[in-house]
Amino acid sequence: MYERYRVKPETKIDLNEWDPADRSAFDGEKAAGRDATKKLNKQLESLQELLYAEGKHKVLIVLQAMDTGGKDGTIRHVFDGVNPQGVKVASFKRPTPEELAHDYLWRIHKHTPGRGEIAIFNRSHYEDVLVVRVHNLVAEAIWQRRYDQINAFEQMLAEEGTTILKFYLHIDKAEQKERLQARLDEPDKNWKFAKGDLAERAIWPQYQEAYEVVLSRTSTPHAPWFIIPANRKWYRNLVISQILVDTLEGLDMRYPQAEEGLDEIVIE
Repeated sequence: MYERYRVKPETKIDLNEWDPADRSAFDGEKAAGRDATKKLNKQLESLQELLYAEGKHKVLIVLQAMDTGGKDGTIRHVFDGVNPQGVKVASFKRPTPEELAHDYLWRIHKHTPGRGEIAIFNRSHYEDVLVVRVHNLVAEAIWQRRYDQINAFEQMLAEEGTTILKFYLHIDKAEQKERLQARLDEPDKNWKFAKGDLAERAIWPQYQEAYEVVLSRTSTPHAPWFIIPANRKWYRNLVISQILVDTLEGLDMRYPQAEEGLDEIVIE
């Protein structure tokens, strides 16, 4: 039922047509949604252990959002309880001088998952067609060709056995205002507030346009985008958890065959 949030390939996206407060895929209130997510957490924990034990599949999860969109909260709540041995998180901030000396995908590729791993990208290679575009950091001719390059990169990962899920956490400007204000009002959240967030908020329309192009041009059968209604944090967590569980179950994983003769062993 959560397929309604998947962006079909070659679909022109207008984010004004996607309700960030939608909760139509769950017939229940907040408390029930949280309980459902906890049950999904248990399933995800078991599936992640199976993924790690089998050592065959690789899973890449990409999280993108406007500031305060909930990337950190998603990681914290959706992956609550999973074994950190098989899950790694990569956050991509402003490129270092070493990273800038290479192509823009160089720093990304080394963080992609190995067999048996789940890799979570908190921001990603898409910053190079988002921030770079909005702030005119490179010529348009350069960032325009990156959509095709990213599609080719993700296709290569998929052909090499990586299952890719990309989530855009969709909030509206009013919700962002409330979350930014909370960072100012609550002392234990002050550290999250950066004055630069206000400068980025001032160019909200430019970012929305950039995201619409990303979602329209880079949602593919092998690396789909999902536009997740994220004004309600509990609903965001529920939807993403369900999509992950459904995807992992679809991999039809099996535990490795045990050694022969184990039933004859007696431990004294």
